Amino acid sequence: MKHWHLDQLDWDSFDPSRVDPDILAVVKAASVVERNGVDYAVYLNHVFSDDADFQEAADNWAIEEVQHGDALGRWSMLADPKWDYPEAFERYRSTFHIDLNTTHSVRGSRTGELIARCMVETGTSSFYSSLADATDEPLLKTICKLIAADEYRHFKLFYDHMHRYLKREKLGPWTRTRIALGRITESEDDELASAFYTTNEPASLQYDRKRCIAGYMSRAMKAYRQKHIDRVTGMVFKTIGFKPHSRLHAWVSKGVYALIRQRQRSFAKTAIRLGA
Repeated sequence: MKHWHLDQLDWDSFDPSRVDPDILAVVKAASVVERNGVDYAVYLNHVFSDDADFQEAADNWAIEEVQHGDALGRWSMLADPKWDYPEAFERYRSTFHIDLNTTHSVRGSRTGELIARCMVETGTSSFYSSLADATDEPLLKTICKLIAADEYRHFKLFYDHMHRYLKREKLGPWTRTRIALGRITESEDDELASAFYTTNEPASLQYDRKRCIAGYMSRAMKAYRQKHIDRVTGMVFKTIGFKPHSRLHAWVSKGVYALIRQRQRSFAKTAIRLGA
């Protein structure tokens, strides 16, 4: 069930003078990734083929993900009237695909799949929170806050189902850590790079993953602050079975934030060199 609807937003509050071009580029890319949630729901329905409760939850999750994409896409067309969200999404769909025919999780178990989904929702809830704080455009700020709240609820959804399966499959903390870290590192794969390419670069330009991920990450990472990373690491710790809000959590959070700042600078240099 949706917790908000597009027609409830004050679209007249949009202020073009407060649009940041770098944030716009990131939002365009995010819109098509969110809109593609239907494919992930199909995948999850196949993996959890005998779990009707989870299948219903996954279908409802996908409906909200699509709305996220539509809200971001509509905002992007206000910010850039020459940009066509439906056309960009179709281009993205023709470029990036996930395996919809599998019946087993690529994470090795259903618990592993749910850990991976928790990592995705952890990342997106912090991402939209950081964008909401980074933008001065009032409509986008509202949209990002609404999406961030949805993504946090989605984390709780997958987290609860993860614990249901954990009782059966009994994955230990270190196995859960390995799966979680594996999914986090996939943030630099073709999904986001393809999204940046198909929403920000002309089709006449050949796709280059290194250029496109640098273009996306150099812009997206600028929005993060320590408070966002504190929340991220707390959610990750909770998922893998370690105590959040501990000394270890504080130490890891500071280290992760320092790494993000270093990676952002590195991506920015690459983006300049490759023209992203």
